[in-house]
Amino acid sequence: MPANLSPEYKRAEQAYRLARQPREQLECLKEMLRAIPKHKGTEHLQADIKSRIRGLTQESASHGKSAHRGSSHALHPDGAAQLCLIGPPGAGKSSLHASLTGSHREVGPYPHPARLPIPGMLPFEDIAFQLVDLPPVSFEFMQPELTNLLRSTDGALLVVDLSAPDCTEQLALILQRLAVAKIILTERWPATAELAPADPFSVYLPTLLLANKIDLANPEDAAVLEDLLGVRFPVIATSATCGRGLAEIGPFLFRALGIVRVYTKAPGKPIDQNRPFTMRRGDTVLDVALRVHPDIARTFKFARIWGSGKFNGQHVGADHPVADTDVVELHA
Repeated sequence: MPANLSPEYKRAEQAYRLARQPREQLECLKEMLRAIPKHKGTEHLQADIKSRIRGLTQESASHGKSAHRGSSHALHPDGAAQLCLIGPPGAGKSSLHASLTGSHREVGPYPHPARLPIPGMLPFEDIAFQLVDLPPVSFEFMQPELTNLLRSTDGALLVVDLSAPDCTEQLALILQRLAVAKIILTERWPATAELAPADPFSVYLPTLLLANKIDLANPEDAAVLEDLLGVRFPVIATSATCGRGLAEIGPFLFRALGIVRVYTKAPGKPIDQNRPFTMRRGDTVLDVALRVHPDIARTFKFARIWGSGKFNGQHVGADHPVADTDVVELHA
């Protein structure tokens, strides 16, 4: 990172890292370009910012022209988190996606790759995760538009056909192609601030390896595969055919992402148990208030909490951390 970057630039860069939608990313990039010190040490970074602004501007124009055909790759995140399924042709991504989400896509025992991202919901207890089946990554091609989706998603499910003779080469290819696009798959869940790279356009994406078609392979092959590639992703052995490992994915995502379910109630009213707010480990009562409504957060006075408090109905302030299954009554 070039020296002497202004606080304004650093704030814009942090906002860019957190932005999920292309329009938000574009506004952050424009602010980064405006705020960056103009000297020789930042020329390379300025050129990178300008290139990304052009790319997002062209993508936005293309999506606008083709909106009536529904061809945009933009997907609105839904559920407790958004996870993308990545893999080579024939790895069984679509079959896993159909089994996990209950989608009714046509799948078969042959490579039949999806050409557009396909979303679906994986239920877990009283929440759900959005799983997005991406077009496959092959030796010949990877759709460049998908990198924007991967930059804003919460994690990756890396699917490999463990029974395929070339599975090691396929997985190495995916890691290489994504690295060129500055998307680094990491075993750390969630990807923490300590992993933030000096390059603001590199993204660390927490990854779960799904060693698929385990009914046709040796279960120990997954460890051998990781040893050969020098990676250490958490692994779940799966099979869409016999259902092995599928029930482990939801609990893993819940733990690894630090999901915290918070239920709310209005004063004098029963608890709203229909749909909890899905927060993250470390979030506070004020974060819950922001999710409920910005006006409530702005005029927040105190909250009563059932669950993680010292006693039921305890009065707490805005900075009180929430825990899973807490019930929060907001007063503003």
